Amino acid sequence: MGSTSVSVEAGEGIQPEDGKGTIRVIVADTQAIFRAGLRKIFALEDDIRVVGQAESLDQTVAAMQKFSADIVIFEAALAPNPVDAVSDLLRQTMSCHLVVVLQEPDQEMTLDLFRRGAHGVVSREIEPEMLVECLRKVAQGEPWLESHAIGWVLQAYRTQGLRPAGSRPKVSLTPKESLIVSCVTQGMKNKEIALRVGTTEQVVKNYLRKVYDKLGVADRLELALYCLNHRVLEGVGQAKPAAQASSQPAQPPNGNAPSAPETPNAAAATASGSHS
Repeated sequence: MGSTSVSVEAGEGIQPEDGKGTIRVIVADTQAIFRAGLRKIFALEDDIRVVGQAESLDQTVAAMQKFSADIVIFEAALAPNPVDAVSDLLRQTMSCHLVVVLQEPDQEMTLDLFRRGAHGVVSREIEPEMLVECLRKVAQGEPWLESHAIGWVLQAYRTQGLRPAGSRPKVSLTPKESLIVSCVTQGMKNKEIALRVGTTEQVVKNYLRKVYDKLGVADRLELALYCLNHRVLEGVGQAKPAAQASSQPAQPPNGNAPSAPETPNAAAATASGSHS
């Protein structure tokens, strides 16, 4: 659709004087009218700035390299295989989050995109205020699901629960990893986890990356589902505030602490889509 040469169409506020909390966004979409519409919507918000635009996959890559962005709104139609494209884009930057736009709700595509690391999946029909809320949640490190997609994720959890228990090799987590993962399954954000375990957000992010690689999952949502289905946290107690952590063992030696929840509700809590 676009030209073969790589060019980036700059949006308004290319280099805003960002204060704390400003969400810098790249809009990557084949439709100029959609990109213009989003610019107008975000211009009304004090905490959201469009820093770049693109109309092809190559331009999206160029925009991510050129502009420092927190979120890329990426139209799935930009790539012949959107799932693989999401993986490739995320490999290029650890700091940028991807919100994928589908032409219409698609269960299989939504689940595949989340498994590959997409932080949010929305359809063209999403209301403007919901898209703004989506960006704010994703910028905080939370996954975003539209209300209809929550049912798809829970159904995927139930289906996964019917598979043989030994379908994946058993993996052991260190006490610190288990504690952080326990916080994730309780729906806590990285900032809250850092306060609970007495460390920094960056350390929490580093631990989560190691856990993702170790368990073979792509994101917080899949991590929560995996832990619930495979009882990874069985025997791990609830996270204690940092003030108590120094006097209490992170993992009870007797194994009598409450186990991780065995219902999908905790996994649903990690997604921000139940917005009634």
